[in-house]
Amino acid sequence: MHILIAALHRPTKPTGVCRHAANLAQCLADTPEVSKVTLIVGTWQKDYFEQFFHSPKIQLITVDIKNSSLARNIWFLFGLPRLVKQFSPDIVHLSFPFPFLRPLFPCPVVSTIHDLYPYEKPEVFGYPNVIFNRLFLKQCIEHSDGLTCVSKSTLSSLNSYFPKTQTLKPIAVIYNYVDFSNIVAEPPHNLDISDHDSFLLCVAQHRKNKNIDLLIQSFSFLKKNGYLKDETKLIVVGSTGPETESLVNQIQHLSLQDQVLLIHAIKDHELCWLYQKCEIFVAASSQEGFCLPLAEALYFSCEVVCSDIPIFREIGSSSCCYFDVERDTVKNLSQAIISTLEQPVNRTANDLQFSKLDVANQYLKFYSTFSFISQ
Repeated sequence: MHILIAALHRPTKPTGVCRHAANLAQCLADTPEVSKVTLIVGTWQKDYFEQFFHSPKIQLITVDIKNSSLARNIWFLFGLPRLVKQFSPDIVHLSFPFPFLRPLFPCPVVSTIHDLYPYEKPEVFGYPNVIFNRLFLKQCIEHSDGLTCVSKSTLSSLNSYFPKTQTLKPIAVIYNYVDFSNIVAEPPHNLDISDHDSFLLCVAQHRKNKNIDLLIQSFSFLKKNGYLKDETKLIVVGSTGPETESLVNQIQHLSLQDQVLLIHAIKDHELCWLYQKCEIFVAASSQEGFCLPLAEALYFSCEVVCSDIPIFREIGSSSCCYFDVERDTVKNLSQAIISTLEQPVNRTANDLQFSKLDVANQYLKFYSTFSFISQ
C-alpha cells in the first residue's frame, strides 16, 4: 500500500499538525502492509521533517511556492492533484483540513480533523479570516471519502456541527501516538538552564485558546506570594501566533523578562529533556482537539496540571490535577499548582491507545475501508 500524506502548512516552525503528519508517516512506514509513504511539505518545512525520518520507505517531497494563503490554497486545489497523479498512491491523506477538488483525485481522499475551532472558537482566527476557515473546513469534511478525528471530543464537535456526516462516510477516532524511545534527551543549547534548575513547562502555540496569559498571571501570583522558589522559571515552548505581542507585553508589565522564557524553536531531544526535568507541566487551554503535548508529558510521567475540559479528561483520566477554567481562573490554576507541588498526583499506567503500533493498525484498518473506491 502506498500512502501520500499532504502536510504543506503555513508555520515555519513545528506545530501539532506537523508532528501529527510526521508521526503518521513514521508509524505507517513501520508496518509491512505499507510499501511507501510519500510526504508532501513546503520548502520552509524541510529541515524539521528531514531530521525526523530514518525509514527508506518515506519519500519527502518539498514544494517550492510562496508561503501565503493565496498561493497555498491554489496549490491545494491544482498542484496537489498533479502530484497525486505523478506518484499514483493508493490513498491520499490530508493531515489537516484544506480545500480540494475531489474529481481531480484518482484515488480515495481521507482527512484528519483536529478540531472545530472555526465554529467553536472563531476568536482564534479573527474576522474575516474565520469565514474562510469555516468554508475550507466545511468543504474538506463534505468532499473527503473518510475522516479521522484525533479524539472523541473532536468527533462529538463534528457531529454537533455536521450531524449528517457520520451517516454519509466512514469516520474513526484515532489518537495521536507518542514515541520518544529512540531519542536521547539533551539540554536546550540556547537556554540558560541546568539539571539543578527548577521550572514549570508549557508547550503551546501563542493562540487565544491556549490561555498562556492565564498561566503567566498565575506564575506571577505564585512568585509574589512565595509559593515558588525565587529561581523557578516558566518555560513556554511554542511557535509564535496572534497572541505573541500581547504575551511579550504582559511579561514586561509584570517584570518577568528573566523568569518567563518563550522558546519558539526546539529539537525533539531538547523537548524530551524539558519534559523530564520540569517540576510541573501545565496545559491551561479552554479548548483543544487533542493536545499532543499533554500526551507527551504523561509519557514522561510529568506532574501535570491542566484545565478541566473534556478532551483533557479523555487523555489524562486520573493522572492530572484539574482546575476550573470558567471562573476565578487565576486562583484556580494557582491552587492546582500549589496542590501538585505539595502532594503529587498518583498517576495511572501508560495507556496503549497512544502507542505507535496500535495507532498504525487502526489507520490500516480504516484505509482498508476504501479499497473499493475508484475514480
